[in-house]
Amino acid sequence: MKLFQDVDTRPLLLVPVLALLAWPLIGSSSTWLTLTVAGLAMGMIIFIMASGLTLVFGLMDVLNFGHGLFIALGAFVASSVLGAMGDWTGSGEWWRNMVAVLPAMVIAMAVAAAVGLAFERFIVRPVYGQHLKQILITMGGMIIGEELIKVIWGPLQIALPLPEAMRGSVLWGDAAIEKYRLLAVAVGLAVFAVQMWVLGRTKIGLLIRAGVQDSEMVESMGYRIRSLFVGVFVVGSALAGLGGVMWGLYQQNVVPQMGAQVNVLIFIVIIIGGLGSTGGALIGALLVGLMANYTGFLAPKLALFSNIALMVGILLWRPQGVYPVANR
Repeated sequence: MKLFQDVDTRPLLLVPVLALLAWPLIGSSSTWLTLTVAGLAMGMIIFIMASGLTLVFGLMDVLNFGHGLFIALGAFVASSVLGAMGDWTGSGEWWRNMVAVLPAMVIAMAVAAAVGLAFERFIVRPVYGQHLKQILITMGGMIIGEELIKVIWGPLQIALPLPEAMRGSVLWGDAAIEKYRLLAVAVGLAVFAVQMWVLGRTKIGLLIRAGVQDSEMVESMGYRIRSLFVGVFVVGSALAGLGGVMWGLYQQNVVPQMGAQVNVLIFIVIIIGGLGSTGGALIGALLVGLMANYTGFLAPKLALFSNIALMVGILLWRPQGVYPVANR
């Protein structure tokens, strides 16, 4: 995976430039600040979901179109856990809310990781190195997974309300900033920091980055690259589960198809960032989140098209994404 060192810093300016260009168009500074924080929060949640897929593609060269299954699964598991902890989520105290939310996140990640392990073993492993078959079989796996979710939780939308203390907004001047969005930004930054530390400062991170560049060399040194592949896939699935919890709370409802719906944004993000690039995925996610919120305010009918236009613009500038992995 690409880290920020040894690459130019021009892509880092894209996020503040987009925000500054939107400021005069929006007109009101307080509205602009509210939309910017909302966009950053949305972007951070998308990054959490996309970073898992970025890890999987970067090391394993696997186009996993079933990634949305782990997102939906994490959200539904969280809805069950939080639903059983109503006394804690209904409290107005932050620490009691976190006692409910943290176990929901951990359990959702564990379930998504376990399903991801089975998904890799029985669905992905037979089609390593065959991109077209990967797309078809992983999409089929996601469809089957969605139907199983309907069997367990039902086909209808399920409410996933925010815990009491996370509702409402804080005022910054005339701008109202939702509490949960601030929490989402903090969680996203923490996930990014941990990933950068693991990839840049640990032996396992060195092996992952070496495996991206030359997996045969890593195997020749006596390391089991296949075990590393499986581990990365499981971690990527767990991150998708965490992202599903965050996204479900962001939307305050969950549906079986939510993973497939978010998949579009995730692939836009990793294409913008450069396939396999963790740092690029962060930039892409923040750009997508900001663009969606600014366009939704200025021209709601263009909101769906705006991120595709953003992707096209980035690819015209850098056809392989802002921070492409060299051998992709």
